[in-house]
This record gives sequence, C-alpha cells and structure tokens, in this order.
Amino acid sequence: MSTLAAHVERLLVRAFEAHGFDSRGVRAVPAQRPELADLQCNAAMPLGGAIQRPPREIAEAVAASLRNDAAFDSVEVAGPGFINVRLSASLLGEAATSQWADVRAGIAPQPPETIVIDFGGPNVAKPLHVGHLRSLVLGESLRRILIAQGHRVIGDVHLGDWGLQMGMLISELPAIWPELRDDGGWTAAPPFDMGQLQAIYPRVAAACKADPARMAVARAVTAKLQAGDAASMRLWETIRRVSLQAQSVDFASLDAHFDELNGESRVQPLIPGMIADLRARGIAQDSDGALVIEVAQEGDDSPVPPLLLEKSDGAALYATTDLATLLDRRDRLHPSRVVYVVDQRQALHFRQVFRAAKRAGFADGMDLVHVGFGTVNGRDGKPYKTRDGGVAQLHELLDDAIGRARARIEESGDVDDIDARARAIGIAAVKFADLSTYRTSGYVFDPDRMVSFEGRTGPYVQYACVRIASILDRATAQGVVPGPIEVAEAAERALVLLCARFPDAVASAALRYAPNDIADYAYDLAQAFSRFYAACPVLGADVPAVRGSRLSLALLARHVLTQALELLGIRVPARM
Repeated sequence: MSTLAAHVERLLVRAFEAHGFDSRGVRAVPAQRPELADLQCNAAMPLGGAIQRPPREIAEAVAASLRNDAAFDSVEVAGPGFINVRLSASLLGEAATSQWADVRAGIAPQPPETIVIDFGGPNVAKPLHVGHLRSLVLGESLRRILIAQGHRVIGDVHLGDWGLQMGMLISELPAIWPELRDDGGWTAAPPFDMGQLQAIYPRVAAACKADPARMAVARAVTAKLQAGDAASMRLWETIRRVSLQAQSVDFASLDAHFDELNGESRVQPLIPGMIADLRARGIAQDSDGALVIEVAQEGDDSPVPPLLLEKSDGAALYATTDLATLLDRRDRLHPSRVVYVVDQRQALHFRQVFRAAKRAGFADGMDLVHVGFGTVNGRDGKPYKTRDGGVAQLHELLDDAIGRARARIEESGDVDDIDARARAIGIAAVKFADLSTYRTSGYVFDPDRMVSFEGRTGPYVQYACVRIASILDRATAQGVVPGPIEVAEAAERALVLLCARFPDAVASAALRYAPNDIADYAYDLAQAFSRFYAACPVLGADVPAVRGSRLSLALLARHVLTQALELLGIRVPARM
C-alpha cells in the first residue's frame, strides 16, 4: 500500500509540474505547527532561488491548484513560501482503513536483497556477558526490520571457536578427566559443563601466560588440532557443543534467531589457499617477517595501519579469519550486503578488513557495513560491572530485570501467570532501554527505571497494547463492533496521522541501521493513544457510529504498535 505522505507527495508533484516547476525537491513532511496543518511542503524556497522567482509566488500557484482536490480540507501558504495542507477527513479515514487491513501495517517492500547479518559473536567455553547484549539485541532487531522490508536475511552468530584458546583447554581437560584421552561414551555425556569450562579457561590461560613451557604445550596441541588430529578434534567438538548449548539458552531468552551457527573453524581450510592467492597477486606482502596487506588510502584523516594476515611465526589472526569468512559467504550465500553488528571499538579493524577485501576482489558487488555500538554502562558512567568488579554475565542482567518486573507485578496483587509475565516485561525493559538509544551511544543499565510502567520504557509501550486489548474485550462483551473510521476530533486526527508515519519510521531505521527510530516511534504512538483515549471515549461514546469508528481506531493503533514492538523483538503479555 502507498503511505499517506507518499500519496500527498504525488499530488504535490503533480501540482508543481502542472505549472512547469521542477518537482525533484518536492516532499511532504510533518507540519512544524500541527495546530495549523497536518503536512507541509518547503520546496518553493529552494526552487525560487534556482529560477529567480519569489518563493511565495510559486507556493501560491501550487496551492491554488490543490485547493479543489478532495484530499484536502485546506491548503494555505505561510511565511516566505511554506505550503501547509490539512487533509480531509475522508482521506484520513481511507488511509487508516487501508493501513489497518494491511498485515504489514503499511511497511513498504523494497527490492529484495540477500543480506547476511553477523551478530552475537561469543567465544566457545565462555559465557555470554554484558558486552554481548547490544550485539544480540541490535542484530536481532535489524534482522526483523530487513525481513519486514522483503529481504532474504541470514543471521550468523560467528563463534570464536578456534585458535590458541582451544589448544589451552584441550591440553588441560585430560589432566582433570583422564578418560578424555581416549574415545568413549564421554563424548555423548561429557564430564564437564559450561560452568566448569568457564572456570577452567581463565586458570589455564593464566598458567600459560606465566609459564613458557606450559604455553609451548598449548601451542603444540593447537597445532595438532589444526592438523586434524582425531583425539584433539573429538574433544574440540565436545567443548564446542557444550558451549553452544549453554549459550543458546541466552539466545532464546532474548528471542535472538540465527540461521547459521558457524564459527572461525569453518573457514580454516580456506586460509592456506587464500593466502597463497593473495601472495601470488602481490596483494599480500612480507613485512619484517609478517604478512600484511596495505590498506591506507590518500585522504585518510588518521593513520590506517596495514592489515596483518600472518604473524612472523605463521599464526593467523582475526583479520585472516574475517577475510576467509567473507569468501565463504560470498561463494555459498551470494549476498549483496554483509552487516557486522560489532562493538564500535572495532571500527578500525573493520575498516582494514573491508579495504583489504575490496583490494582483493573478495567483495565485488557487495556492500560491507560495520554497525558499531557503544557500551552498556553502570550508574557511574563506566562499562557495567558486577558488585565485586567483574564482568557481568548476560543471564545476571536479564535475571535482575525480570526480578524487578516480578516485584512490580506482586505489588499489584495479580500474581496469576506471574513467571511468564515477569519475563516478558523484564526482557522488554532491557531491550527497549538498549534500542531506544542510538546505537553508537552508551547507556546506563538501571533496571529500576527500565521496568517502570511510566516514562520512556518498554513496559509503558507494552501497557498501551494491553490496555487496548482490554478495551476490545469489553467491546466484545457489550456487543460493540468495529465500524467505518470517521475522523472528527483533533485526537483522532493526531492518532491516524501518527499511525500513517509507521512505514517512514521503519524505512529510516533500515536505512540508518538504527532501531531507535522505531523505539522512539512506538513510545510516541503509545502516548498518542493515551491522549486519544482520554479525549475520545470509545465505549462511552453516545452515538453507535462513533463507538464503532473509535473501536476501529483502537484496533489500528494496536495493530501498528504491535508491529513496531515485533520489529524490536518485544513480546506483549496478555496482562500487565
């Protein structure tokens, strides 16, 4: 369906062109003074300067052409040449009815692309922590937004499951459980779990750092793993499976969905051939015993160091794996875009990788995008830590928010189905706090504020949906049915106009990789519905036709608001 603004824009373009004016800059945007108009067009000012005619004269000519159109109640010219339009009640009613009937609530489909989103990025044998929260929440929301636009989107978690960290663990575990040295039933029922792995890894890493002989053992085991040694591979596969099973619980808590659960290990076989190719073509060059790709460009505002492919000892690095992963995705998935949702502090790394990929011809016809994000902070403004100063695990943050939500529910005395409701509200609180902040900014993790049912919070927006559902239940009990939408009151007009802007919010969020555009929109819509409900009684209206119209408007608001929350990955409980 066409959006309301797009429809008005076409009428404006037609009016400009009828007078022989250039229409390329014609736009219909929300009026700066809603009490005077619904939409405005500012194109007359730049056009006047370009053709040396008074902008107001241009605006008056265009306005005169529009005043007889049934789409408008009024068309006025203000100031130096602003065209202010007030839409007719019939057009608003038609637009609202059309949006309500559209399963996508008006989201405009885009020419379909295949897009890979790389998000999550946990390491094997380590629990998810606060640093993974933003990647998971942002990545999942962007995945949903791009799917809603009609794209084929492939989410990949990109596990850190290879390299020296694995050699350290594989060399340590058989000393604790000797049966791991031989093949056996332990692979199906391993003696260790994620909790034990996460306790063992820092201990063995510290031992390797302190003792060169212990590090040499870990490096030797790493080399055996990379060579395909059967015993090493058997233990590696078990560690990987145990880790992923535990991490998947956190993925599920956040409703984060992945189409692929690949890791660095997948592309290791590609690396030797890739490096040989880069050497042969002169793209990779030796530098002080290491292998690098020069990626600095004229005009760089700061130094961009060469991309390091191999260290002097022959070890590959993250950049090597990232280039090989890009090759794998290109050849298997044929994406037009690859989007990396990774901490903003990795911006230089991705600039180097993207430039190297372009130089090598690995990304021809592909857009490579780094969607960076800031940190989750404590109330002191520093990256969030536990009370004892350690890095907070993800489940601890989520459990804290869920616990606060549970306490709020208990205060109300309605404790039926409290576990599911507390989880829905607590997770919504965390997600909305994250997504309502522009991604490159950090934000303060304050669960007390997040779970509030008032203010710019997830529970406040959820409550608007629950409130509308309650109205609909009472309408059904009273035999009130939805009717044709007739826009008469100012609050009705404001609600319809804001609902009509939903497709624009989605388009902006997709273009800027910024779900906060939708979070801000959802909050504004929840407020607009509250004002509508206060000013325009639904079931208390005296005239049956008005009751039916307002019930339809409530249905429209719920439809749009639910769609917005779905794109943010937020569920709405049946009761608050």
